[in-house]
Amino acid sequence: MSNASQRVRETNQSVTSDFTLTGLFNHSGPHLALFSLVAAIFTMGLLGNAILIFLIHTDARLHTPMYFLLSQLSLLDVGFPLVTIPKMAADFLKEEGTISLGGCAAQMFFLMLIGVSEGILLSLMSYDRYIAMCHPLHYPVLMRRHVCLLWVGTSWLSGVLVASIQTSITLHFPYCASRAVDHFCELPALLKLSCADTSAYEWALSISGVLILVLPLSLIATSYSHVLGAVLHMHSAEAQHKAFTTFSLHITVVGLFYGAAVFMYMVPGTYHTPQPDNVVSLFYSLITPTLNPLIYSLRNREVQMALVRILFRTGFRSKR
Repeated sequence: MSNASQRVRETNQSVTSDFTLTGLFNHSGPHLALFSLVAAIFTMGLLGNAILIFLIHTDARLHTPMYFLLSQLSLLDVGFPLVTIPKMAADFLKEEGTISLGGCAAQMFFLMLIGVSEGILLSLMSYDRYIAMCHPLHYPVLMRRHVCLLWVGTSWLSGVLVASIQTSITLHFPYCASRAVDHFCELPALLKLSCADTSAYEWALSISGVLILVLPLSLIATSYSHVLGAVLHMHSAEAQHKAFTTFSLHITVVGLFYGAAVFMYMVPGTYHTPQPDNVVSLFYSLITPTLNPLIYSLRNREVQMALVRILFRTGFRSKR
């Protein structure tokens, strides 16, 4: 058979064949317990983010730029686990793990869209806190509604653009070797299966990560360094302690999200192994979306009071 015919056969195979998701769990005792824990975290994350979106939408006191950005973060955090966890749970319960090429492409596209959008949104949220803490008199002007809408639109459009380009390039490679994908259909996992030389693209991916990941992270570091300076100059020890605690929690969540993203998309594929990749994928697709509503908002007194008002109105109407 000629080389040209061989390449055609391999390309046809890569188009028509399904992928096999190896999954994170088997049916042993410890893995059953871990699966139950993942399911519980998944449910908590969805409820927490859904409640937060509902409160911000219904309570007029939360119609501020900060809470508008938080509602967008919660919307992204609803999508993140929905892209991967239900499929993973269905495969675990059916004891099979196949996914079509189209399904794999869709999973990769939405993971990248949400990841890029959330990374940019987190940087914009840090800038919002910088303006609120360091330039409060300019806040109403700098954070006008149309500015917030422009920011959010930019984050979503950036996610769509990056996801479209990266997904189309990745699916252009032939997949003629093992079609077993570790954990989810993510770009690094698929590149490892290609029988073409992807080293140049992997290095290009690492370099593009500077623009997609490092620049927003630089904005976050700059904004929070100024916020930290403002916190340290507070005269009230109680206010300083409360602000510093919130600041530390925000930095922790940002560090978890960006640390996982940098590891997955900027570290060359030769340094990736299945087990660490599985843990990292769970962090940014499940753990961080669950922590975000708890750290950013549900601990906030304004959000707590909004929840109390909703519950009070609901209870009052039921009695009537």
